[in-house]
Amino acid sequence: MRLLVVSLLLFICLEAQATRLPFPVLPGGGVAFLDVTSIREQRFSNIVEQKTDFSCGAASLATVLREAYNLDLDEQTVIEGMLVGADQELVRSQGFSMLDMKRYAENLGMRARGYRLDPAGLQQLKVPVVVLQEVRGYKHFVVLMRSEADRVYIGDPVLGHKRYTMDEFVSGWNGIIFAVIGPGYDRENALLDPPEPLTAKHRINQFRPVQDAELMEFGFIQSDFF
Repeated sequence: MRLLVVSLLLFICLEAQATRLPFPVLPGGGVAFLDVTSIREQRFSNIVEQKTDFSCGAASLATVLREAYNLDLDEQTVIEGMLVGADQELVRSQGFSMLDMKRYAENLGMRARGYRLDPAGLQQLKVPVVVLQEVRGYKHFVVLMRSEADRVYIGDPVLGHKRYTMDEFVSGWNGIIFAVIGPGYDRENALLDPPEPLTAKHRINQFRPVQDAELMEFGFIQSDFF
């Protein structure tokens, strides 16, 4: 029975789509349903996932427009829009540029500009922005959702939600942010409240063994410990 339960849980975690898991709650056969979300879905919650090797800019811009402005846009729609007027051969070899994103956003009636900013100014940002990171020589657009103290929260269209120390982020950042400003901005959008990383590492120092006296408060008896 235990093996069956473990196998079922592993299957659920590997599934890409959310599902509803039935489980018995009463001896007479009553069944309740629990909504289950996969690790992959949690990793990409509120982030448009990149589907091609040149579309990190399109996916990042789609994330900002969809989550912060409630526009019904996906990556493919933004790709098609940005290809209008763009050098398609250059896009295929190097990907989209901030200029391509600027033109597309302005065609939607938005103001879009790139700004040079020092690391200290990142904590003053009140809107999610697109930034360019360089990791191992690879340039990659991501969404900077929020920064605080020594932490920077990133929405990566390839890796999902990531959190870096300020030094880690700055080491691969070119010092420029790309901001989109326009009507319909949601001041409480989900990008401003990113989830904590899907790891237990930050809880290691909080671990302590449960004491016998605490177990007895939950109905255990002394003989259970022998």
